[in-house]
Amino acid sequence: MAAGVANRRESRAARWLVCLLFLTFAMTSDAVGAVVARVIDELHLTLRAASAFQYVPMGAMSLGALALGGIVDRLGYRRAIVLGLGFYGLSSLLFAWGRHFDFFLVLLGFSGLGISLFKTGAITLIGAVTEDGDGHTRLMNAAEGFFGIGSIAGPAIVAALFSAGLSWKWLYVTAACICCGLVILTSCMRVRTVRDFRQPSAGVPFTAARVRTMTILKDRHALGFAALIVLYVTIESAVYVWMPTYTRAYHGRFTVLPVYGLTAFFALRAGGRFLGLWLLHRLAWTVVLLSCGLFILLCFAGAVYGGVDAAVWLLPLSGLAMSVVYPTLNSKGISCFARHDHGAAAGVLLFFTALAAALGPYCIGMVSDAWGSIRYGFILATMLAALLVIGLLLNWAFNPAGRRLAALAAGEPAA
Repeated sequence: MAAGVANRRESRAARWLVCLLFLTFAMTSDAVGAVVARVIDELHLTLRAASAFQYVPMGAMSLGALALGGIVDRLGYRRAIVLGLGFYGLSSLLFAWGRHFDFFLVLLGFSGLGISLFKTGAITLIGAVTEDGDGHTRLMNAAEGFFGIGSIAGPAIVAALFSAGLSWKWLYVTAACICCGLVILTSCMRVRTVRDFRQPSAGVPFTAARVRTMTILKDRHALGFAALIVLYVTIESAVYVWMPTYTRAYHGRFTVLPVYGLTAFFALRAGGRFLGLWLLHRLAWTVVLLSCGLFILLCFAGAVYGGVDAAVWLLPLSGLAMSVVYPTLNSKGISCFARHDHGAAAGVLLFFTALAAALGPYCIGMVSDAWGSIRYGFILATMLAALLVIGLLLNWAFNPAGRRLAALAAGEPAA
């Protein structure tokens, strides 16, 4: 029975909870492009000001993950998820009464903190209901698959609201309503394991939790996975933030491609994560990551070399391979630590994830401005994709984390 779970029904409910949590916050986080397009006209903002809808919640999520990751281990998954959903749900609900740009930024900041709490709690729950590192990776990929579904649903909801003459704020109200249901589900859940993953942290002061986070931050395995995650997230954000700008110059026969390119990217990314589950059942995770990295590099290189005519096809197609990379890196990075440290490890990796999501698009835009074309930003992204492939090649050849992952899977202390 996986991870010593006493009740199969409770285990299934926990897995569904994790997937629904990922789907919910994806609805707002990946709909930012559609929301910004409405906010610019409604509040008369510049592009630079409107970009705060991306970097404020990501910055808050980054800081929250680093500061609160270790505390999640002490609180346990249930309290962390409920508290995070409370921050996120209340902030989302208050959008309905917002009228001013500064007020929206405050709400986005609080929602980012909430996401950092309940996502870290959800990842801690993954560690409780999975038996080993491979099971952890498969469930993480399934959760990211639901994240992909939320990424498609969010922009679609904004488009439907706009067509019906309603405000984009109802997207956040919808997310708040879903949060209420998830809070009830989490409160009723009782996942029991043979070894309670909260026990090692019971009675430990919050200062000790922060010390444990800083210890993980210095760990070479955590930093290695974090470096690969930073490269990947910067590459991915280049697509969903800047691809519409790059492909709008397309004037070929297939005029729908620039319009629906982002939707195609999110759809392929969602479907690819379920494909990733199939691949991870049959191939070593190091082989799967390297293959996906090579595919991404080829797509970006083709999009740069072939210009916008190739980019309208290749950049959305890259989502098929991107789908597998992040959840697998995240899962293996967390699995390098004991279960009672999963919250702290998840917080450290989420910190680097959100930091890259905030700074990556900014750096690509800065390079594009300096050279006078968004194409140069994608040249930078292609160079980063090449660095990612080199890192994944070294990971496949030497598998530096393999010994620790095997030791932890066998119940031995990590060296």
